[in-house]
Amino acid sequence: MMSDPKNIKRRLRPGGRFLIGVPFVWLFVLVLIPFFIVFQISFAEQAVRIPPFTPLFDEQGSLHIVTQNYKEIFADFGSSLLAMLNPFDEGQGSNIYLRTYWLSIKTALTTTFICLLLGYPMAYAISRAKPSIRNALLMAVMLPFWTSFLLRVYAWIGLLGSNGIINGFLMKMGWIQEPLDLFYNAFSLNLVMVYAYLPFMILPLYTQLVKLDHRLLEAAADLGAHPVKAFFTITLPLSKSGIIAGSMLVFIPSVGEYVIPELVGGPDNLMIGKVMWQAFSDQNNWPLAAAIAVVMVLLLVVPIALEQFFQNREMAKGGK
Repeated sequence: MMSDPKNIKRRLRPGGRFLIGVPFVWLFVLVLIPFFIVFQISFAEQAVRIPPFTPLFDEQGSLHIVTQNYKEIFADFGSSLLAMLNPFDEGQGSNIYLRTYWLSIKTALTTTFICLLLGYPMAYAISRAKPSIRNALLMAVMLPFWTSFLLRVYAWIGLLGSNGIINGFLMKMGWIQEPLDLFYNAFSLNLVMVYAYLPFMILPLYTQLVKLDHRLLEAAADLGAHPVKAFFTITLPLSKSGIIAGSMLVFIPSVGEYVIPELVGGPDNLMIGKVMWQAFSDQNNWPLAAAIAVVMVLLLVVPIALEQFFQNREMAKGGK
């Protein structure tokens, strides 16, 4: 039987309640309050003043809400959405904001899927490695974090460029006659995104897989189960929490990524982080940038809510 949350709350000592309350205070102060400030700015109007937007309440105390920013984001929503979903329509719709949201989500999903395909075998191999070398393998996964993120992205420019190391090596070996188009396109964008976020997939998967009771696999083998069947019936279901956590850790920051698309993505791979920066900095249009950010946050609420749903369901099953 599951424990009643009210009973758990009654059993908590004051120190335990304090420790539980600290993350909620942190969430309220550094997440919810800034979000509501941005949400408020999104209903303002651009103005030549400091800060460059009109207040929601005028001098008479009347509420002045402007919805033009959201109307601009969702202008021609239906036709633009149909054009984006139509693979034969090269125009991809007239609304630049919807196109960038679509590209951002598509790129984030692609990155998450590739990271899962690459990260799961790596996490599984690390979890099954000898304890004497397991820490060294984990250190190898985390080693890139010891170098600046910006420096690591710039390193890919030297690798993938027309005069880069990869093209230079292939041409020197005589395997190609002209440089390959490896840089400033969708290929370089997805490659560097996977490189940057792969550790965020491996670590949650490893944490889940290392706790797996291998006696279950031995029992399945004794009962005649093929290793592939044992994997899909035992290992994969038991690692579901790690898959969900790793996917969220990769997908959520990938949607709003700015540095990688800016440096290696090219003009045809405009993501929402770049559009937001252009509205905020180049156009000095804080209300529009705030509206873009609010819509992006609301888009991310859906996968977060799904993750929480699956986690609560797993906890409910485990408590029975």
